[in-house]
Amino acid sequence: PVTAGSIVVPYGHVIGNEKWRGSEVAQRLQGKVRLIFEDGLGLVDFHLSNRTCILLISEADLVAGDEFKRRLVKFRNTSSLRGIVIVEKTRISEQYYSGVQKLVVLELGMVLLPVANQGEASQLIIQLVSFCVVREQSRDLGANPFVRKQRARLAEPAVLQAVQRIPGVGRAKALLLLQRFGSIHRLCNTPLRELQPVVGQTLAQQIYTF
Repeated sequence: PVTAGSIVVPYGHVIGNEKWRGSEVAQRLQGKVRLIFEDGLGLVDFHLSNRTCILLISEADLVAGDEFKRRLVKFRNTSSLRGIVIVEKTRISEQYYSGVQKLVVLELGMVLLPVANQGEASQLIIQLVSFCVVREQSRDLGANPFVRKQRARLAEPAVLQAVQRIPGVGRAKALLLLQRFGSIHRLCNTPLRELQPVVGQTLAQQIYTF
């Protein structure tokens, strides 16, 4: 299973927790970012690149009780990722907002972004994804002016499908491998020790064996 501590997201992609499939926020993200759903994200709702993730607290979560507070505290205590908390602040949930603000900002030291609805939440996520992409591209272009041409080739469907034929490699992992190694030829000739830091020991062994 994919865990909050181990997942790496390719540029311009969002990995969404399966529980948000079919929701308004997911529907509004479709077509604006490359959204992939995964089971096993645990405490995290949406994963962005550069080790940033979103914990989305809905109006229903706020009204239902303190379960969301336990989730935030557990995330803060167990994860090394940068967590951004997006809270649905509506007329119904507004009375709970000051308590959330105190917990998230003062006690946990995390970023808190209030939104009026899931549509606004999706817009925030899109902006954060764009920021991550621009920052990473600026860094890459400083080192390699040809990086944009290379990245365009990585998205070719035939290449992506070929990598996904490796046992245990889904779309997200295939994109990550192509982003890291550049081509199927280079991936096939990569030593086990170089695969392990990218996908972990077990999957690295499967890729190497295949």
